[in-house]
Amino acid sequence: MTGKAYIVGVGMTPFTKPETGDRQYADLAAEAGGNALADAGIGYDAVEQVPVGYCHQPSTAGQRAVYGLGMTGVPVYNVNNNCATGATALMLARQFVEAGVNDCVLALGFEQMRRGALGAGAGSGDFAASPVARHYGVMAATHGFGKTPPTAQLFGNAAREHMDRHGTTAEQLAAVGAKNHRHSAHNPYAQFRDVYTVEEILAAPVVHAPLTRLQCSPTSDGAAAAVVASERFVAAHGLADRAVEIAAQAMTTDTEESFASGTCTDVVGTPLTRAAARQVYEESGLGIEDVDVIELHDCFSVNELLTYEALGMCAEGASGALVADGATTYGGRWVVNPSGGLISKGHPLGATGLAQAAELVWQLRGTAGERQVTGARTGLAHNIGLGGAAVVTLLRK
Repeated sequence: MTGKAYIVGVGMTPFTKPETGDRQYADLAAEAGGNALADAGIGYDAVEQVPVGYCHQPSTAGQRAVYGLGMTGVPVYNVNNNCATGATALMLARQFVEAGVNDCVLALGFEQMRRGALGAGAGSGDFAASPVARHYGVMAATHGFGKTPPTAQLFGNAAREHMDRHGTTAEQLAAVGAKNHRHSAHNPYAQFRDVYTVEEILAAPVVHAPLTRLQCSPTSDGAAAAVVASERFVAAHGLADRAVEIAAQAMTTDTEESFASGTCTDVVGTPLTRAAARQVYEESGLGIEDVDVIELHDCFSVNELLTYEALGMCAEGASGALVADGATTYGGRWVVNPSGGLISKGHPLGATGLAQAAELVWQLRGTAGERQVTGARTGLAHNIGLGGAAVVTLLRK
């Protein structure tokens, strides 16, 4: 029988444009980890294991980052799962605690990136060896392979497919960006805090049609962390008022379903998200109708629309109308990405999933300030990594 796992402390750094500061990744990680420990009111000596997520630093960078918090000799695990890295670190922490292996685990994620668009994932220069070669192969067979940033091509072509199949409009895609930029205006941790209209987003430089720059997540530097603890630890340290339960969590990877249709909408992870969400609903006994606030992986505006459908927030093809009608902002059925999401808050790959968790913990505690979703008691996080991994987490106060 497994026990329960609770997030009792969260912390993060502001997300910033790469190559604009003089701090190193270890400094960012120490700040986020230290903030999470302080939020929980404990010292690093209480931590028994540390899964550390990152994508762009060398092997064992996790140890270097953790040494800024303390050198107690506890196990440190280096985790790399593309854009789902942060949520993967959180899932490992939750599993350690639920299984009774540990009472207190620190999940840490960070990234120090370079300016410019991400590449195709062929770090060696050999595209055939790329982890996402099969994904891009499906795209190339239907849409060809152009000179725009490869990831933007994949999601831009997914947007074209959704528009052709369901009548989704460029204005509906831009409405996602407008909403998330508007939300980030109240987030002191966000990389961007400017507000844009739908018209301004449509008029921004095109990255890969129909996606403009203000519908694409930027490269970012930053770190985030969460302290995950057992029911016994929560009681022993008097943390019940701060504790947020990880009610359910699931990770999925690609099956043949991701590639069988030959569509970019499936290749970018819609089947993964749908399967992970289904597992979370079954495990928790809750459905999307029970969720108040959502932090989801809007790496590009179209992915927010695809995720609405995969999470069961609307029927297939109805996501454009959902965002245009205001159902996913304050005053609507759900508030999605109150932090500003990846598009406006920023996207330091290893930190993203843990930053989502931090935002939801603040929301469920009622301490999110001007971003607060009134009466929020249940939150859902969705973090996806191309290649593929999807993690869906349901939190409950």
